[in-house]
Amino acid sequence: MTQKAFPRIIPFALFMSFIAIEQTAVVLRSKGWLPLEAATLTWLYPLKALAVALALFLLRKHYDEWRFKDFRRLGHTALSIGVGALIFFLWIHMDCPVLSPSPPPGYNPDLIEDSTLRIVLIGSRLFGAVLVVPVMEELFWRSFLLRYLIDKDFGQVAVGLFTWPSFLITALLFGLEHHYILAGVMAGFAFNLLLYHTRSIAQCTLSHAVANLALGIYVLQGSRWHFW
Repeated sequence: MTQKAFPRIIPFALFMSFIAIEQTAVVLRSKGWLPLEAATLTWLYPLKALAVALALFLLRKHYDEWRFKDFRRLGHTALSIGVGALIFFLWIHMDCPVLSPSPPPGYNPDLIEDSTLRIVLIGSRLFGAVLVVPVMEELFWRSFLLRYLIDKDFGQVAVGLFTWPSFLITALLFGLEHHYILAGVMAGFAFNLLLYHTRSIAQCTLSHAVANLALGIYVLQGSRWHFW
């Protein structure tokens, strides 16, 4: 593992650590071993989003493959937005958890009685889903892991280089990261294909952000918390 890998791994590892803490807390609470209300656990998400955002900011100089100038290619940018919208549409019609008998409770800000605090939680969730998670995940999955599976010295591998093993493995693992596994695999395939066409991590991030923003609006519009 080269030093170039760690700036792309650390934010993702931090994000997953928070998820592990949250899930452990939920289990302990369900057994009566952790005297916390469900509403208290909702505050873990703002902490997670801020921690990962801070890590990305501190490590930003290492992400030379993430280029704002890629958005000048308007055809690619339009395609990225379209792919994000398509992923959202397919996602909400693939809400059948493979490994769970019932939908997840999701992130429900209605557990907070105070309206101001509830707005803060909703804002933090949108901030994380739209501005933090897409950057963090695309740097890990499509910048680091997809190339690392081709060559351990992944910095020497061109962004968007295709091989069947890296294409399939990253998409499948990306799916396993999500509760709705099939939807996650679908999104993993779509983002990978977008990368091969645009050769741009920034464009994949934009597409990811569009999908998450659309999903966030959909969730809030109908209180469909299980998607969060």
